Amino acid sequence: MFRTSDIVLIAVMVSAAALTYKTKREAEDQLAAVQKLQAQIRYEEDTIDLLKADWSLLTQPARLQKLAEIYKSQLGLEPLNAHQIGGPMKPLNIEDLSSQPLGGMADNSGKGPSDGKDPVVTGSTVQ
Repeated sequence: MFRTSDIVLIAVMVSAAALTYKTKREAEDQLAAVQKLQAQIRYEEDTIDLLKADWSLLTQPARLQKLAEIYKSQLGLEPLNAHQIGGPMKPLNIEDLSSQPLGGMADNSGKGPSDGKDPVVTGSTVQ
């Protein structure tokens, strides 16, 4: 029948086949991971290109000029007349900012979190 050397050679061949299959499977998994990362990189690059285009559109001088004209009273962008330019300069009245309440998303108005969670929600975190 079979000699011991035949059985050993068959065992080695089966082991080599199993190792080859395992190595191939791991390589395919790694390739899939690399392809997924490349797709994510392409998506991020496209997003960056889109944001650059938006930034270019938003910072066009003609658009900014129109916005400045529309909101000049709110922004305090009134031009100085010749008397104001040549006259004596008034000292600036700088208020202490620490005495004024801060507004915006980060302002809790002195209220602590009731449930132990931070009430401030930002766009970069998922809750």
